[in-house]
Amino acid sequence: MHSKTKIICCLTSALFTVSMFTAPAMANSNKANPNQTAWDRANPNAAFKRCGTADPSAAQVAAAEEQFRQFSALKGKPTKPGGGGGGDGGGDPEVRPAGSVSIDVYFHVINDDNGNGGNTQAEVNAQMAVIDNAFAGGSGGFATPFTFNLVETTYTNNSAWFTASQGSAAEQQMKASLRVGGPETLNIYSYNVGGGLLGWATFPSSYATNPQYDGVVILNSSVPGGASAPYNEGDTGTHEVGHWLGLYHTFQGGCNGGGDQVSDTAAERSPAYGCPVGRDTCRKGGEPDPIYNFMDYTDDSCMFKFTAGQAARADAQSFVYRK
Repeated sequence: MHSKTKIICCLTSALFTVSMFTAPAMANSNKANPNQTAWDRANPNAAFKRCGTADPSAAQVAAAEEQFRQFSALKGKPTKPGGGGGGDGGGDPEVRPAGSVSIDVYFHVINDDNGNGGNTQAEVNAQMAVIDNAFAGGSGGFATPFTFNLVETTYTNNSAWFTASQGSAAEQQMKASLRVGGPETLNIYSYNVGGGLLGWATFPSSYATNPQYDGVVILNSSVPGGASAPYNEGDTGTHEVGHWLGLYHTFQGGCNGGGDQVSDTAAERSPAYGCPVGRDTCRKGGEPDPIYNFMDYTDDSCMFKFTAGQAARADAQSFVYRK
């Protein structure tokens, strides 16, 4: 068993059209794993929706990937010899060195009108340390190009924003008022998220059509030492920043198709909860589900890795949309 170490989870009008697509759910030809319902029932947190970031349809993924290839070719991201990388169509994208891309972060703590309920600076620092460590491969995964520089922590007293739901007018007002920087700047908003959600994020490709909405939202009690066990080691932040850099959930697309667009994460029929060692919901690939991956839904204590393929995808998406 792996020992987890922690310091403590648009483009253009054409791409906007992608968000309007509707398509049938991807069919799964594999038989369901008979253990799946038992695993879900065994985990009381299975009913808790870990992440509000939408899973795009197969049609939306295909359109977004084609748009990305076109933008990548125009942007001129360097590639190395070989094929199938999804960079500019001429080979695998050249991944920037580990730790070479520093992302400025503005962390926005929202309190109620009386100044209660928000995170302390120590909690913010601990959350940022977890994110930085995860993307550096410090917990056992692949070292990505990204490091995170906390530029400023802001504190705002606003009860409407303190309980803002996803997509609400309050969330949009909060972000319009507080957001700093351009596409390359990460804004994190921490408050008492409702609806059973731990957080959500925007994808890099959506920045062009709605820049003020860009960023990551996390539940304030999901930070290291918070009250939302088993999601209180800071990996909600890691997970949502993964989306902000262009990563899909590991269960995107189920057992068939291109899935999460990363070749070295095993296909997975549905989100995993708890830490179901040996779970294998697709079977045909011969690999168990990627339950230890930051982009699944498992407990914070279970997830500890990004893969080399995820590092390459995040780097390519960031280069094209956030550089």
